[in-house]
Amino acid sequence: MNQPTPAIVAHDAARRLPRVALYLFCLAYVVPGFLGREPWKSADITGFGYMFELARGSSSWMSPTLLGQPPEFDALLPYWLGAWAMKLAPAWIAPDLAARIPFIFLLVLTLTATWYGVYYLARSPQAQPVQFAFGGEASPADYARAIADGGLLALVACLGLAQFSHETTPSLAQLAFTATSFFGIAAMRYRPWQACIALTAGLVGLVMSGGPSMAMLFALGGILILLLDRHPDPAAQLHPALRAGLVAIATVIPAVLATWLGLWQWRIGNTIPHEAQTLLRLLVWFTWPAWPLALWTLWRWRLQLASRHVALPLWFVAVAVVTTIVTPSSDRSLLLALPALAALAAFALPTFSRSGSALIDWFSLLFFSVCAITIWVIWLSLQTGIPAKPAANVARLAPGFVNSFSLTAFIVALLATIAWAWLVRWRTGRHPQVIWKSLVLPASGTALCWLLLMTLWLPALDYARSYAPLVHNVAKLMDMPGCVEELGLTRAQVAAFMYHGNMDVRQADVAPSCPWLLVAAPIQPAAHISIDLRRWLEVANVRRPSDKDENVILYRRADPK
Repeated sequence: MNQPTPAIVAHDAARRLPRVALYLFCLAYVVPGFLGREPWKSADITGFGYMFELARGSSSWMSPTLLGQPPEFDALLPYWLGAWAMKLAPAWIAPDLAARIPFIFLLVLTLTATWYGVYYLARSPQAQPVQFAFGGEASPADYARAIADGGLLALVACLGLAQFSHETTPSLAQLAFTATSFFGIAAMRYRPWQACIALTAGLVGLVMSGGPSMAMLFALGGILILLLDRHPDPAAQLHPALRAGLVAIATVIPAVLATWLGLWQWRIGNTIPHEAQTLLRLLVWFTWPAWPLALWTLWRWRLQLASRHVALPLWFVAVAVVTTIVTPSSDRSLLLALPALAALAAFALPTFSRSGSALIDWFSLLFFSVCAITIWVIWLSLQTGIPAKPAANVARLAPGFVNSFSLTAFIVALLATIAWAWLVRWRTGRHPQVIWKSLVLPASGTALCWLLLMTLWLPALDYARSYAPLVHNVAKLMDMPGCVEELGLTRAQVAAFMYHGNMDVRQADVAPSCPWLLVAAPIQPAAHISIDLRRWLEVANVRRPSDKDENVILYRRADPK
């Protein structure tokens, strides 16, 4: 006899993750990466550059520009958030740190919305485990909480989330509002009015963050899924058609807003599809370890593919993956699939065998332990010179880097490593089986390595990924950094010279207006047409220390006035 659901979960297996442990875990993942560093190349410093220009009144709020250039994303809200934060922050907070504060809350919103989205999907009768003949199965609420805990762990475990979720870019805003929209549709059955508000906010936020087309696709798929969702549920509120109507109403507002602001942009027509091998490699590492669990969910729940707990996250994943294939920013488009992919991964947990769970544990234990040991060994080499080779490699890759010791970073990293060792001991011990245990080590290992990188390696990473060393080396060659013309610099480089060098950067003209000129090396033939280099004297070819292929040439005006 075929079971109505492949999930067989006893009451003891549906215990939720202790809340204190969950909050500390999220804190350890969210905060590192936002504090103690400069803006990094290139999307991070570019996004900050637009915010910086808005905050100091050098750009229009309805059309952000950086030295006259519009942003890559047709977004407004992310730049507004960073600019507002800089204007409201006290003077003792650095502008780049102030700009990151709203993005910290966006990452928290992503985690929270994903948890609640998975929770309300797991409350569906189709998603519930098999009822035992003599009782003892998990209650609907306990089961949904345990599945939601697993979904949150699956999201944090995704390797592609770490860097992009800690940058001041529209990508993080799109991720947060995608997760909010996902929650809005998932909760429409049980909390229709609250879900409608969340969905409207999510879709509007996604439109204002540069993703109007994806917002409409997410909503249209949600309407169809809700119309087909006619499974009887005593806890459900409103008729399926009314719930779909609420989603339709919530969709009208962002659609009108996108039309009014002119945010509709078709980015597919001139895009060459990515090579299959490159795309496959991106899908495999970026979404690891959620994607194999999601595939297992589709197989084990194949008789319930039309049910909302499978169909809704599958639709969100499909939209994001197709967008990844047909748009240039493939990795940032794939980022939007992670909340829904984590939801699919969570529903694999109650169908796992002990052998499958053990395989995940041992792989995670070996992989992340090796990564953590490697990070510690390189840090010890930088501090003590033993072993010598890692320190020599760092000196070769980042010439001019001077290492420093931070007691606070060392203590945090040491405590995190001890916590990892305790988790490994707990996971390999004999404890009652709970359905989220299989994702404890993958998620904790990812968080551990991210935290170690953002504490022990942060000085070296900051030196290697920041434009500050390049800007400081250029500024040393100037008598008084101030007005500077530029030719061929990237948006990221322009933002760096404006912020780190406090320079008045202008576009180069045939008639020089500044005593200094910065030109991207190597000089392109078009540069000789744009300016007359005979009016300039070359001062130096300045290399970015950690990148031998990124140089700028500094010129002094030959006839200064």
